[in-house]
Amino acid sequence: MNPDVALKALAEPNRRDILRLVSTTPRSVGEIADQLAITSQAVSRHLKVLHEAGLVDERREGTRHLFLVRPDGFAAVQDFLDDFWTHHLGQLKTALERPRGQREPNEPTPDASEPGRRRDG
Repeated sequence: MNPDVALKALAEPNRRDILRLVSTTPRSVGEIADQLAITSQAVSRHLKVLHEAGLVDERREGTRHLFLVRPDGFAAVQDFLDDFWTHHLGQLKTALERPRGQREPNEPTPDASEPGRRRDG
């Protein structure tokens, strides 16, 4: 699964609210709409996006269509975040362990003409 599609789906607040509602209990479109005070049509559109992103599943109980979180749908997002934070926390650790005043090999030399820099001379 592509984390970009999932992250884009998660960017919309109503979709996150829908995910919270269906994370513990499968719910119908009408039940979700009642809880969020948005139309059933809007809920259906949001559920379609979440389903295409692999974040929710649909199951039938008689004539009812119930939606619930698809736990493995979040794997791509989790992998992305794990890699992201591992990389950035590693950079932070390196920066914190470096002796004060020492720069990275590719880090630019501070320019004395930058605002806030004192010129000696």
